[in-house]
Amino acid sequence: MKIRDLDLSDNPRNAEHQALGLPPVEKSLRLPTLHPVLRVTMWAVLLLMAGAMAWLATRLAQQPGSWQIVSNVLASEAFWYAVLVGLIAQAVDGALGMAYGITSTSFLLATGSPPAVASASVHIAEVFTTGVSGVAHIKLGNVSRQLFLRLLLPGIAGAVLGAWVVSSIDGDTIKPFVAAYLLGMGLFVLSKAFRKRRVNQGEPRHVAKLGLVGGFVDAAGGGGWGPVVTTTLVGTGHDPRTTIGSVNLAEFFLTFVSAGVFMLLVDEAPWATVAGLVVGGLFAAPLAAFMTSRLNTRTLLVLVGLVIVCISTFNLWHALA
Repeated sequence: MKIRDLDLSDNPRNAEHQALGLPPVEKSLRLPTLHPVLRVTMWAVLLLMAGAMAWLATRLAQQPGSWQIVSNVLASEAFWYAVLVGLIAQAVDGALGMAYGITSTSFLLATGSPPAVASASVHIAEVFTTGVSGVAHIKLGNVSRQLFLRLLLPGIAGAVLGAWVVSSIDGDTIKPFVAAYLLGMGLFVLSKAFRKRRVNQGEPRHVAKLGLVGGFVDAAGGGGWGPVVTTTLVGTGHDPRTTIGSVNLAEFFLTFVSAGVFMLLVDEAPWATVAGLVVGGLFAAPLAAFMTSRLNTRTLLVLVGLVIVCISTFNLWHALA
């Protein structure tokens, strides 16, 4: 969950993050005056999250033997494996500010989950984490209204297209392509540990196209919105604080829409996996803090990149075998 009020001062940790093209560290909270558009957006996020929770609770209550369903979920291996995956992925995201989707999807594919089911699980779980993150960024003044609006509709359109593509194609057919994409994203994360960031001080261009591509690969590949969109915009010299906040706020809406598309197109909703990802993510904050305090950023990038590369290589080999 990327809830951050960013410290842009010239301290050693920020210097390390800047060299690697990663978000700055946090500083103390502040409560700025909200623009009316952002205020409406914040309430929209809260209402959509509340509506989603109410819908899920109502749907569960209407099922015969609802308590037995809950008991079966808690007793299933899928739930506890998803708890572990959610814990690891959210800890990675909390330490690096990105890579929740590609980390969790890589692990889920390794267990034999079809690409559509894996991506659906991740996006349904992310509705709540990205919603809380987006509201926090608005309250902390980390959102550029203009950048958010430029990303919003293209990102949603790309996410809908990506969700439709990955749900419409046979899982065995598309799995090699998804595994190859995640392998590439793992190499991308790994490369950030060894290359210097080039900064272009001009205004970011082609934001709509970037949002469209980012939304598509995020839904079709199970993750990548943050690594694709945030790192590209920050690399152009755009303000890191407002870039991260705006991208994360837009992520809630494209995640919400893509989750809805997945629920319409995927035959069976993976509720045990979704519940496990959410529960695991709730306990990730202390682990993320521990990782950040004990390991430097470059080491974290190497470890995360290697894990994703190894798992994706296994998934690709298994899919092609």
